[in-house]
Amino acid sequence: MNSINIEIPSLSENIRMIESFIDNAKERFNLNDDIYGNIMIAVTESVHNAIRHGNGGDAKKNVQLSLVLLDDAIRFTIKDEGEGFDYDNLPDPTSPENLETPGGRGIFLMKHLCDEVNFLNNGQVVELIFYIN
Repeated sequence: MNSINIEIPSLSENIRMIESFIDNAKERFNLNDDIYGNIMIAVTESVHNAIRHGNGGDAKKNVQLSLVLLDDAIRFTIKDEGEGFDYDNLPDPTSPENLETPGGRGIFLMKHLCDEVNFLNNGQVVELIFYIN
């Protein structure tokens, strides 16, 4: 099985390492530009959420990112050391009262860019799945 893992301290500047990780995956697995763009946005957004919300920006806590290449999909798993969150009761970022609100669009974006989004372990773990064939 083809898999790659990276672990970063919860600092927003470490998003650059995640971008490099995705660039390397694009080369290694010959990902097309459309899926690459979706992966870049969705995965960096998810890691940013893990750093900011999951780990509260605590540099002593880490975020783990793993990628597994399956027969017909590529699966990214993002894991933080936080308490998790109530992913079933998030405000709708498209409703009028939330349009001006900063934030709140990350998970909405992920759900539109990925073929599947799964929340595991009370929301501490997010799986982003992209179909490749």
